[in-house]
Order: sequence, then structure tokens, then C-alpha cells
Amino acid sequence: QVQLVESGGGLVQAGGSLRLSCAASGSISSISNMAWYRHTIGNQRELVARITSGGSTSYADSVKGRFTISGDIAKKTVYLQMNSLKPEDTRMYYCQSNLRPRSTADFMYYWGKGTLVTVSS
Repeated sequence: QVQLVESGGGLVQAGGSLRLSCAASGSISSISNMAWYRHTIGNQRELVARITSGGSTSYADSVKGRFTISGDIAKKTVYLQMNSLKPEDTRMYYCQSNLRPRSTADFMYYWGKGTLVTVSS
């Protein structure tokens, strides 16, 4: 069974930093990319940052220059370093991965249960 587990959320003052971690486990054949999403005000999930197996990264405009995604896809681990945090960054943050379980030939999307980031003003 494939699982994604996030950690590192918490309460921080505006201007502070947090580092989120996500680890994938289970019977995984291949990982295409890993990403961080967060809830919007309308309860949709928006992409925050993504890293591919080739090391390419992409970011939402709202976090460029403040957040950095890193990790080792081969080790099934991804991080999100969040600096200069703002109160509007207060959200649930979710790890997502496009991966291929050993039980199938298809790539599928998996989600973690989320970790809460709260930024006080």
C-alpha cells in the first residue's frame, strides 16, 4: 500500500520559516514527480511547488522567492522550505506524487493527509 506522510507543520510568526517534509512509502516502482499543494479559500487545492524526477522545479507565483522545494525522488522524499511566511500562507499543505505502484503499469496520483501551517501576524 502506497502512503505519503507529511510532517513539519506548525505555528510560526509572520516573517518566520518552516520546513515541511514528505516521505513516500510502500511498493513503488517509479516516481515521476512530487509536489506540494494547499487549500484555497474556496476549498480547492492549488499547486504550491513541484519537483520532477529530473530535478526540474516549478512554483506558484505567490511563493516564488520565498519557498524552495527540494528532495530526492529516488529516496522518495521531498521538502518544502518556507521562508518569509505571511499570514495568508496559513493553510493545510498536502504532499502529492505521481507514481507507479509495483502492482500496476499505470502512473497514479497519491495524496498525503496534510499538515497544518499557521502564520500569526
